[in-house]
Amino acid sequence: MSPSSTARSSAADLALPAEPPPAWPGEEVAVTGGRVFVRATPYAGPPEGPRERALYVHGLGGASTNWTDLAGLLALRCEGWAVDLPGFGRSQPPPRSSYSVRGHVRAVVDVLEHVAAQPGEAAGRPVHLLGNSLGGLVSLVAAARRPDLVASLTLVSPAMPVYRVPAAFSRALLLLLLPGVPTLAERRLAGVTPEQSVRGMTQMCFGEPARVPRERLEAAVEEARERAAQGWANRSLTRSMRGLITSYLRVGRANAWRMAASLRMPTLVVWGDRDRLVDPRLAPRLAAVVPGARLLVLETVGHVAMLEAPEETARAVLGLMEDAAGEARAG
Repeated sequence: MSPSSTARSSAADLALPAEPPPAWPGEEVAVTGGRVFVRATPYAGPPEGPRERALYVHGLGGASTNWTDLAGLLALRCEGWAVDLPGFGRSQPPPRSSYSVRGHVRAVVDVLEHVAAQPGEAAGRPVHLLGNSLGGLVSLVAAARRPDLVASLTLVSPAMPVYRVPAAFSRALLLLLLPGVPTLAERRLAGVTPEQSVRGMTQMCFGEPARVPRERLEAAVEEARERAAQGWANRSLTRSMRGLITSYLRVGRANAWRMAASLRMPTLVVWGDRDRLVDPRLAPRLAAVVPGARLLVLETVGHVAMLEAPEETARAVLGLMEDAAGEARAG
């Protein structure tokens, strides 16, 4: 393991909105075996700016809307795309209802290629990749497999393989590995109202749930209602959880920790010290495994730093991008 460095906070003049902005619009994009919904955040920086590109990948049970605030702040430097993973948000289920981490990685790689191929000043260049939780693990694997597509990597509380069930989880989750059990879990989830779902996720994912803006809670409930109308919603959640746990059993070069050690692009690891879902003690370990990685640990923040602390997260990401661009020019 190599020692990690503390993340540098950019001094860029961020245009902080007075109120939480609405979700960015989007459209469907073709991927292997189907289509996914992708939201686009337009560039909002100076005309002479770098106009780089970024792709955002949400976590288990999340959606592209989890990145609305951060993508808006980073629009100072980047055009942004935020994907709904197959079976989540407004994306259709994957082919043959396969919710493996490998399947999510294939979709993210396809979207990376789509983003890089868009016309414009940054056409053909690698893309800044940011992922949270399950999306963080998926982004790490995608970056390890296709480093040519990734300019920098930001991992927000990534769901790295662990072999001890977090206290916030019931050990019954391990039963998802058994045949037939995911179907029972789907029936159980079907009895949860959108309001109960949002309340539970807020308590579990945020370090200080009382600080969540009312507008964000109302939007989350509306999104949960839309999701409840989808026949595949609960199946996507339970099968993706099963796929995540199964991925932890991979050994050799397919293990995520070994993939992390192979990364060579500029990397930032972001964690909240009140994360109840992925142990914050993994933060310095992961930052030490990835060569040259930077580390940002945020106080009183939980599992979704891009939602709880968008300004601090944005400044650390911008610092990474600025330094990466400077090193590229010097090289």
